Amino acid sequence: MTGMKAYIVSRLGLAIVVVFATCLIVFLIMHLTPGDPIRLLTGGARVSAEKVEELRQKWGLDQPLYIQYFRWLGNILKGDLGTSILQKQAVGRLILGRLPVTLALTTSAMILSILLGLPLGVISAVRQYTFVDHFGMALALFWRSMPDFWLGLMLMLIFGLHLRWLPISGFTGPISLVLPVLTLGMVEVGLLARLMRSEMLEVLREDFVRTARAKGLKEFFVQYKHALRNAIISIVVYLFLGIPWLISGAVVVETVFGLPGMGNLLYRSILGKDFPVVQAIILLIAILTVFFNLLGDILTGILDPRIRYE
Repeated sequence: MTGMKAYIVSRLGLAIVVVFATCLIVFLIMHLTPGDPIRLLTGGARVSAEKVEELRQKWGLDQPLYIQYFRWLGNILKGDLGTSILQKQAVGRLILGRLPVTLALTTSAMILSILLGLPLGVISAVRQYTFVDHFGMALALFWRSMPDFWLGLMLMLIFGLHLRWLPISGFTGPISLVLPVLTLGMVEVGLLARLMRSEMLEVLREDFVRTARAKGLKEFFVQYKHALRNAIISIVVYLFLGIPWLISGAVVVETVFGLPGMGNLLYRSILGKDFPVVQAIILLIAILTVFFNLLGDILTGILDPRIRYE
């Protein structure tokens, strides 16, 4: 347990450095890219230079970059995410208002990828080099190679415009998430199936599997009790690491389908150079990435007693 505690403390210390380094890079990129948020705020209207300078001072954009960064950092430590330049609302309130849609989308997509990807990978592994294996991996490769924005447009065209079964834009309830979930989840199905197959095949070649067969155990128990139990360990880590990246992938999906989620908010904020919103969302994604990475490592140690943290 001492080793585990020391490992967690060291990882948390490194996590703090990684999170703030990420925020610094995003801060610099946003401020150094062309475009003026004040001009975008005024909508191209004819505004006097004095008014522009007044607005720039109001938002603190007239200060040197290092002062702006440390001011933002100080506010973050106080729990203040700032105010949106374009929407003139508290950033925390904006994110909380969009977060439920994004969580519903990413959680449903993750469940879909698990329900389809894991069985597909396991069946392909136990039926290696058969038609089932070739067909399953071809299907997984097809979904994995599919650009999510193109898949979303095709689903909109088929099920929205031609068949008129499902809504294609906006959010009117859970039914509005069906096509976005398919778009985001099916891409993950391909990757998860191929990863599951690879891990399963590696475990099936281990000595303890051959020993279990030599004892006369039925093949079903060898494959699904002994092999699958060990192969699932790496999948657990991948699933935890995949949660923050699903939020990142939701940026494209939410934009294509016009969902009022956090990804769509991030996209529009980048276009409008709304610094406080972009920085807050990237900070949240960085924190989630570090947290789930650490949680995945801890669960790996729990599932596999051979792993030690000394």
